[in-house]
Amino acid sequence: MWVPVYDTEGQVVGEIELRDDVFGVPFNQAVVHQALVRQLANSRQGTVDTRTRGEVVGSTRKLFRQKGTGRARQGAIRAPHHRGGGVVFGPQPRSFAQAMPKKMRRLAIRVVLSNKAAEGQLAVVKGLELEQPKTKDMLRILTALKSERTALVVTPQKSRNVYLSARNLPGVTTLPADQLNVGDLLKHTNLVITEDAVRRVEEALRPEAAPASLEEESK
Repeated sequence: MWVPVYDTEGQVVGEIELRDDVFGVPFNQAVVHQALVRQLANSRQGTVDTRTRGEVVGSTRKLFRQKGTGRARQGAIRAPHHRGGGVVFGPQPRSFAQAMPKKMRRLAIRVVLSNKAAEGQLAVVKGLELEQPKTKDMLRILTALKSERTALVVTPQKSRNVYLSARNLPGVTTLPADQLNVGDLLKHTNLVITEDAVRRVEEALRPEAAPASLEEESK
C-alpha cells in the first residue's frame, strides 16, 4: 500500500509504501474490543476499600440486655445497620488485570492502524522537528494536515518539543512509537505519524516479529 508523505506545510513531498500485513489487515471487531477492555481494566487501580464491622471504630459491648426491655435485640454498635457501622459486602482492594496473548494484542493494533489507513485518517509526515516548544507551530502543522480536531501524533522516540507544543491542544496526544496502543488509537480520529515512526511500528508489529516492547503491550 502506497500513501502520500506530507511536509509540515501540508504539501505532498513523496510517497511511502506501508506493509500490507500491518496497515492492510481486515477489520476484526472482536479482537479490538477485547484489547480495549483489557487495557481499560489494567489501568484501574483497584484500591477502593470499605471497612467491615471488624474494622470500624467502636465498642464490642452489647448495647443492652437481650430480653426485658421491649426493644429489638441488638449486638455491638459496629453492626452494619447502625450509623457508623461496618459496610456489608463493600468493595475491597483487588486486581482487575486481564491477560491477553501478545499476538492478539499486536493484531488489535494492526487492525486499528489498517482501519485508519483505509478511512483516510492516516497522515505520514516527513518529520516533526521543532526548534523550540510552541503550541502555535503545532496547531499550524495539524491544521495543514487537516488533523486539528482530534489527533494522535506519533514520533520515533520521545520528543520534548513535540510534547510541550501539543500538550495544551485539546484532543491532541503525543506518543513515541514504542508506546502505541489500541486505546489512544481509538480515542483520536486522526493519526499523524512520521516516516521513521512508521518503520519502527512496522518492525515491532509485523506478524513474524519476536515479542517486542510495543506498549508492553498496552500495559
